[in-house]
Amino acid sequence: MNWIDKLGVEDIYINDKKRPVLIAGPCVIESKEQVFYIAETLKKICEKLEIPYIFKASYDKANRTSHLSFRGVGIDKGLEILSEVKNKYNIPIISDVHNLDEVDPAAEILDIIQIPAFLCRQTDLIIKAAKTGKVINIKKGQFVAPEDMGKVVEKVREQGNNKVLLTERGTFFGYQNLVNDFRGLRIMGKFAPVLYDATHSVQMPGGKGDYSGGDRSFIPILTRAAIAAGIYGIFMEIHPNPDEALSDRHTQFPLDSAEEFLTECIKLYELVETFQKWDLN
Repeated sequence: MNWIDKLGVEDIYINDKKRPVLIAGPCVIESKEQVFYIAETLKKICEKLEIPYIFKASYDKANRTSHLSFRGVGIDKGLEILSEVKNKYNIPIISDVHNLDEVDPAAEILDIIQIPAFLCRQTDLIIKAAKTGKVINIKKGQFVAPEDMGKVVEKVREQGNNKVLLTERGTFFGYQNLVNDFRGLRIMGKFAPVLYDATHSVQMPGGKGDYSGGDRSFIPILTRAAIAAGIYGIFMEIHPNPDEALSDRHTQFPLDSAEEFLTECIKLYELVETFQKWDLN
């Protein structure tokens, strides 16, 4: 992969598998105070472990199972909070956009614009985001084959924007369950650098009736498998008290376990780099 580019306000490059890029933060902005606490804590951990860090949080969760579920603080207040996080802690910011009207105001604040999994086939949204010149992270839809993401990447690059990432987050298997086919990481790696969404991959969409369920106990084992398969970074939703989170409470990773978990991830990254790279094609 020849794509190398700075991300945001720090010298963060997505081109080095020896040190994974970490994209992490709460599923949704619940309060300014909580966002600041999570960002500050994770930045300190990543500085200690020498991991490039990008803060994530959604200002609006537009795809909640129920219309009665908490969606967030909205785009205006959300972008204001994210801008403060960016300036206060000097870290790049990523968040997702859901419609064309959001792209321009989001691009004024975000370093990476994310296209949600359910919208990864929305051509107009992808093209407008790409034209901002920002880094574009596209979540692979749960309903999309890894091979088909090549065409999605082309939509970005045809706008003259080569700064595109892909993120794996599981594939539908029957009803209310996601599975990971780790062959897809290599397949998509032919198109763009690939990240692994460690927390959405253990989700059970709609599994609790009016909201999604999941099992966070599988996060470590699936992340280890993804690292072994070869990824450039880890995407995680992290919360101080997942059981009280207003969104994705069953799949967010506990903040107080993040340093230990990331330390293990680095060890595995370093080990994988010592393996001979086999290619049997």
